[in-house]
Amino acid sequence: MNFQPGVAVSLSPPERIALLGNPNCGKTALFNLLTGSRQKVANYAGVTVERKEGISRTAGGRRVFVLDLPGAYSLNALSADEAVTRDVVTGKSSEALPDLLVCVTDATNLRLNLRLVLEARRLGLPMVVALNMTDMAKKQGITVDAAVLSRELGVPVIETVGVHSGGAQGLLEALDAPVAAAMPQSWHAPGLDEVLDTQREVRRILGLAVREPTGSLATSDRIDRVVMHPVWGMLVLAVTMFLMFQAVFSWAAVPMDAIKDATAAFGELIKHVVPEGMLQSLLVDGIIAGVGGVIVFLPQILILFLFILALEDSGYLPRAAFLLDRVMGTVGLSGRSFIPLLSSFACAIPGVMATRTISNWRDRITTIMIAPLMTCSARLPVYALLIAAFIPARTVGGVFNLQGVVLFALYVFGIVSAMAVAWVMKRFRDSQQRSPLMMELPAYRWPNLRNLALGLYERAWIFIQRVGTIILTLTILLWFLSTFPSPPEGATGPAIQYSLAGIIGRGLEHIFAPIGFNWQISIALVPGMAAREVAVGALGTVYALSATGDDVAGQLEPLIAGSWSLATALSLLVWYVFAPQCISTLAAVKRETGSWRYVWIMAGYLFALAYIACWITYRVATALTGG
Repeated sequence: MNFQPGVAVSLSPPERIALLGNPNCGKTALFNLLTGSRQKVANYAGVTVERKEGISRTAGGRRVFVLDLPGAYSLNALSADEAVTRDVVTGKSSEALPDLLVCVTDATNLRLNLRLVLEARRLGLPMVVALNMTDMAKKQGITVDAAVLSRELGVPVIETVGVHSGGAQGLLEALDAPVAAAMPQSWHAPGLDEVLDTQREVRRILGLAVREPTGSLATSDRIDRVVMHPVWGMLVLAVTMFLMFQAVFSWAAVPMDAIKDATAAFGELIKHVVPEGMLQSLLVDGIIAGVGGVIVFLPQILILFLFILALEDSGYLPRAAFLLDRVMGTVGLSGRSFIPLLSSFACAIPGVMATRTISNWRDRITTIMIAPLMTCSARLPVYALLIAAFIPARTVGGVFNLQGVVLFALYVFGIVSAMAVAWVMKRFRDSQQRSPLMMELPAYRWPNLRNLALGLYERAWIFIQRVGTIILTLTILLWFLSTFPSPPEGATGPAIQYSLAGIIGRGLEHIFAPIGFNWQISIALVPGMAAREVAVGALGTVYALSATGDDVAGQLEPLIAGSWSLATALSLLVWYVFAPQCISTLAAVKRETGSWRYVWIMAGYLFALAYIACWITYRVATALTGG
């Protein structure tokens, strides 16, 4: 395989390849197809940009290292993601240059993709073009002559379909061929004349190699007539979000019940196997009650991720960003903030990291500061526990689940609060001029089941790792604090009242009593600082050790329903709408902004909002319910 005229061919095929391409060109789908489950996710050294790498098996059985570079429209970087990609392919990073650069292009949108290909060709690296999404191009009546395209580009062009099981066979076969020796060329940011020359070259190549149908309205355009409509589009978006939150409760009921039953049965088994004493208490009241109380919410978290991944894979998210651009502009943001904020519904950390695509620094800081107000999946265990305990599971309007409606209301409360904070921050800006929104709208496509499955597997594994590390560690620590020291002789109350945790909880109760929190809740808030979902396991541990009779952590819902007032439950729900109880999020803010200033501002204003909102909620609810 000869990639550069006049360059001698080396004797070995590539051992390390890098995938380069625009966002939404199907590059990640192709990476998943090449590597399957043999991949891992980390960060590039010194930055928070996500790094995905994996191992692929070629047609000849060779192992090839595959690096999935962050999406980029040009090597003239405008974002942190594009800067990482530029540095890797130009040799400016600590990464070794790839043996082969695979430029992934969208066959339905070559006009946009070829600019990056032409820029990459000037780098002097062995290169091949993967003409991806060829199946969609054929459905749209677009004809791409791969032979002509290869001739004009001077590099091999291989057709691929990243969403089909055999869609990368041609590329895998090409990876067994020897490649030309790299002749790296120095790179510089192109001037205006160079950019114009590149655009003219793109048009010339398109005129020779691509034939598009004329006079027909593409399917995506017909769908956009509704989805992008200022009225109907907003209605579609609202219904989509509402159904997503309804599904979190409705679809997860059966697997959650199964996990609860399995946890309870495992606890009983341990009681029969391990003699009564300190070890049994650690296993049953500490580990099983704590970890089991968190892992039961895994189905709800995966359902939420399923919707987000499906909406992203379908091409809907950029359209939602455009749709909300005018609305978000009223509070000083652009539609580009929508995707980071939507990502924050899963977890605020990737939401904060996703703000790197926002070029305007003021918009980026505002988006970072309000990202924790989006109801992340870590809040779901707390919300689900309190809603199940205090909100009856009945149907509203003959269709909707009341518990799902309440959950949706909490999400809306967080969104409205975030917009209010953004509006206030807008008042303090030196300049209130809006930055224009420019984004690519990819063609609609059905979400690929393989990609969805890999995405859910990755999220589930991350959650289980958190359960097995942070949550397990904190659960054991909390059990220790709740068990020692032992109660003195003649003590009449539960043992936990005399422990270190009881002492801490009694001290914090003076601070939180005005907003309705008892000492058990106060204790649970402390480990909840590491991860919000730990609070549920902490409550399970605290109540298991403070209960009398046969009460155990598995009966946490009826326990709190019988011992808390509705005003306390509502106050705790509001607390979790605002309180930044996640040290990992604050650490991500420090990494992204490079300053502790924004960390302290975020923590301070969110705690203040949480306390004020809880005080109002508790007083109003107490007055209305009489206690």
